[in-house]
Amino acid sequence: MNMYDSSIVASGHLHVSEAAATMLEAGGNAFDAVVAAGFAANVAEPALTSLGGGGFMLAHCADSGDDIFFDFFVDTPGRGLVEQPVHPDFFGVTVNFSGSAQDFQIGLGSVAVPGTLKGLLHIHKRLGRMPLTDVLFPAKKIALGHILNEQQAHFLDLLRPIMILTERGRRIYKPEDTYVAQNDTLVNYETAAFLEQLSLEGDESFYKGEIARLVHREMHDGQGLLTATDLAQYTVKERKPLSVSYRKHTFLTAPEPSMGGSLIALSLALAEREMESGYTWGSAKHLLTMTDVMREVERLRSLGITSPSTLKRFLDDDLVIAESCRQIRLFSRGTTHISVADNHGNCASMTCSNGEGSGYFAPGTGVMLNNMMGEDDLHPGGFHSSPPGQRVFSMMSPSLLLKNGRVRLVIGSGGSKRIRTAVTQVVSQVVDCNIPLQQAVDGPRLYLDEGRLQVEPGFSPYAVDELRKNNSVNLWGCKDVYFGGVHAVIPGVEGAGDPRRGGDVAVVFSNVRNM
Repeated sequence: MNMYDSSIVASGHLHVSEAAATMLEAGGNAFDAVVAAGFAANVAEPALTSLGGGGFMLAHCADSGDDIFFDFFVDTPGRGLVEQPVHPDFFGVTVNFSGSAQDFQIGLGSVAVPGTLKGLLHIHKRLGRMPLTDVLFPAKKIALGHILNEQQAHFLDLLRPIMILTERGRRIYKPEDTYVAQNDTLVNYETAAFLEQLSLEGDESFYKGEIARLVHREMHDGQGLLTATDLAQYTVKERKPLSVSYRKHTFLTAPEPSMGGSLIALSLALAEREMESGYTWGSAKHLLTMTDVMREVERLRSLGITSPSTLKRFLDDDLVIAESCRQIRLFSRGTTHISVADNHGNCASMTCSNGEGSGYFAPGTGVMLNNMMGEDDLHPGGFHSSPPGQRVFSMMSPSLLLKNGRVRLVIGSGGSKRIRTAVTQVVSQVVDCNIPLQQAVDGPRLYLDEGRLQVEPGFSPYAVDELRKNNSVNLWGCKDVYFGGVHAVIPGVEGAGDPRRGGDVAVVFSNVRNM
């Protein structure tokens, strides 16, 4: 029996939403849809995600009521190395966003043990019901040729030095000696063939067979850290999601190894105490309070409140919370997300990332491996400071908002350090202000960046002037991918794709898809 009249998908690309919708139209569930979308994103959003990266997925299973967090993020490499390279292949590039520049490290020494491929196949086997061949077909079709849209062309242009660092990359992204641009047909024949291989053999070759052997040899010869042992021993982990209350709702989000989930929960806990429900979104009072909440969250993060256990101790101590509220009152990267809710009530919230990519492609796959070992915000102790085999921490936080046991919102975002503020601000608008979902996703955002407030245009001049009285403010000239990319669904009601990241929504209703 159907719970809703429609199934809804929100993602960062038309072809990704179409892949999910195709599964739903064929009788698949939300988990078939999110896996198909994940494979499709690998070829339709190659600057943001990859089968050679890592991710998380939060599932709500309608029949059982179970909520399962799938952790397929990356591990630190180096298992089985007799000795680590003295000078690993590890070097910097600068990515220039329109309002801010960020430095990233790439090269063979930046590659962590990839989990996305194994994670998608694990989710399909665990919760899906469609044949794997059918689930992979949309991605294979996209890989054989699709028109590069404006958003993805922009992202690829930002990452040009990484995408064409090697001959393998140049064959895909600089064919006939011309770098791909908007409206070009992007083709990845190697990935199409690899997907066909997956439908027959699964991930055996990538993690334990010929591909793993070749990766190991090239890493050894090129001063990388990833080994065949790393690949063979990688496992997907199923965890209990982090659960906190927010205005009579239950907010489920990412537990460890995500730091983002705990920081979103912390932000919501403080916002609930400092902002009365029904406040005017974007008013001077609201922006000032929200800024001070962000500042206090950063203070608490610096004190070590970054995990479910430390968050629980904080929330259980009324005196500590009161002190944080007093502190508030003293002041007057490549990632993509997919949200799916099917008509039976199953929901899937999945965020995947390849970082900016390492520049290294696994042989015979057309798949670039990640540069997670070169992302400074994932390694607060310093690059290459953790022993091999550990899950790397992440800011990715796929989330669900429930009320009375039913999912009311499926949400997540790309955007590196901005993920937690993007998700928090959209949840707050929808729950506290009853703002329609697409309007909330489209609305301007704030981010406190090392003491300087980054502000998107769209707030009133008066409110921005009030912020400037006590804050260093950088007012951007336009809304930008820097501020995240929230793709969200209210089951049975509506979906919202973030225009900052090419957002697209597909609705499957009575066997008719509305795009």
